[in-house]
This record gives sequence, C-alpha cells and structure tokens, in this order.
Amino acid sequence: MKLYERMLRPLFFSKRFYWTFASIIVLFLLSFPIPFLFSISKLALLVFVVIVLIDYISLFARKQPVIMRREMSERFSNGDQNPVQIHIRNKYPFRISGTLIDEVPEQFQARSFRLQVDLEGGNEKALHYNLRPVERGRYIFEDIRLFVRTPLQLVVRRITQDGTQEIKVLPSYLALRQYELLAYSSNLVDAGSKKIRKIGHSLEFEQIKEYVTGDDLRSINWKATARKGQLMVNNFTDERSQQIYCIIDKGRVMKMPFEEMSLLDYAINASLILLRVALIRQDRAGLITFDENISNFIPADRKASQMTTILETLYNQETKFMESNY
Repeated sequence: MKLYERMLRPLFFSKRFYWTFASIIVLFLLSFPIPFLFSISKLALLVFVVIVLIDYISLFARKQPVIMRREMSERFSNGDQNPVQIHIRNKYPFRISGTLIDEVPEQFQARSFRLQVDLEGGNEKALHYNLRPVERGRYIFEDIRLFVRTPLQLVVRRITQDGTQEIKVLPSYLALRQYELLAYSSNLVDAGSKKIRKIGHSLEFEQIKEYVTGDDLRSINWKATARKGQLMVNNFTDERSQQIYCIIDKGRVMKMPFEEMSLLDYAINASLILLRVALIRQDRAGLITFDENISNFIPADRKASQMTTILETLYNQETKFMESNY
C-alpha cells in the first residue's frame, strides 16, 4: 500500500487527458443511437489507454530526470530588485514542458508564483526572476517543484528538488554601491546635482589662485598679489575628518508604511548611504538610534570595520510603539 501511494503521489493528469477522456465518453454515448460508433469508441479507448501508458513510462522511467539548482546572493538588499536564477538540466532524451514553482519565502506572499519551462532533451537553461523584499530579517527559501510533461502532454510528473536556503535581507546595499560610485566621481550632473557657490569657507588651506569674479574679497593674499602684479586669493578646501552622525528615530511614528516599506526602513537606507559617502570623503561616521531612550551609539570613526559595524547595527533595528523622547 505504501509503495502504491509513493508511486501515485507525484502523478497528475493534464487537462488534455480529461478532455480526451471526456470525448471518448461522449463517443460511447452517441453509440447508443448510432451503433457503428461503438466499435470506433472501443478502438479509441484502447488507443487512449496505450498512449497514456507510453506517456507514463516515458515520464517515470528515470529516477532523477531533471536537475534543478537555485543561484542567488547570500544577502538581499531591502527595497531593491534582487535577481534569482533557477538552472534546469533536462536528462530526458526528448523535449519537456511544464510549470516550475519556486517556494519563495512567506514574507513575499507570492502565492501564484509560476515559471513556464520549455526545454529540449539533454539541454540546460536558466530561468530568471527578481524579488523585492520590503522588510529586513531572515528569509527561508523552500523546495523547487517542477510539474513536467512529455510532448504527448497527458500525464504530469511532479519533480521536487530540495532547495532549502536561508538568506539575510540587509539595508539597501545596492543603492549604497550606486551612490558610492557617485561619491568617487566629481561630476554629479547626471545624478541631478548642481554645483552652487558656498557661503563662507572652511579654514583648511588648499592653494593660492588668481582672483575671479565671485571670489571672497576677504581671501585676497596681498603678498602674493604684490609679487604677481595681479589679484591672488587663498583657496580653501572642505575640512576633512569631521564627525558626522546619523540620528534615527525608532518611535511609534516610524512604523508608518509608505509604498510597502516602513519609514524606519527608508531612514535606515538613507543613513547607510550618507554614512558611506562620509567615509569616502574622509570624514568620520557615527550612528545613534533612539526611541524613549538611546538604543544604540556608535562613536564616529574612520576605521576599516566601521561600515560593517554600522550595517550590522542597522540590520537589527526595530520600531517600538513608544513616543520618542527628543
């Protein structure tokens, strides 16, 4: 009995099977008023049974006819599209078609997730799709299931591949890379930024240059002007190694959703980008999170592990339902 159940458990019948079987039944019914159709009905039923048996044997003759493998990053970026690949290898000698169901984590609520498969015998292909998480945490992928059919498409076999895999959804590190490249570049026009003249200046001297319209008259270097015979001004650069802190509110209001993500997640993603740019610009980055009390405090620093410490701290932040104490 157990062997019988094990054999039938992955066995299904397609719509073509039921439509063909229903047509034969109709043919038998019509044989009552039209007697000569009875012989045709019996012959059609016999041919149908033989074809179904051939289809069944073709599908179930091999123990592991299809090999499936999921490829993706060990970490997902929150709020971004993360690519996933399913590699399928067909070990049947004939062409197969079917429907693939990848059991994605329950957080996505993808209950109608389907991928269509069409693969020649002995070939291999990769199916691509994207997932966009909207909350941080641990996500668990389950099995990969393929409902495969032969070219006859009467019998369907369910093939299950163990694909249990756990990933971590971190704050948006994909956007972090994008703005990191912009931070290294001095041309920010494509990003929508425009250079404007700053009011005032820092006290970190950079060079002496010729005066142009708009330079601060208070920066004129009179000694250099006397030597060159034309107006020269001191040029100052932005001060480095400044302490930059991102202070994140984790109070009740930050639980409010906006486009499927909470306000806290938007604040975390923005803080991650800002602190990374600060480190690239040779400043010292720090982090403070608070609700009714101060939750986390990372002193501003420029050490190599500072970004990793900030990322791990932001990953574990949760909104509380208390009023924030500013």
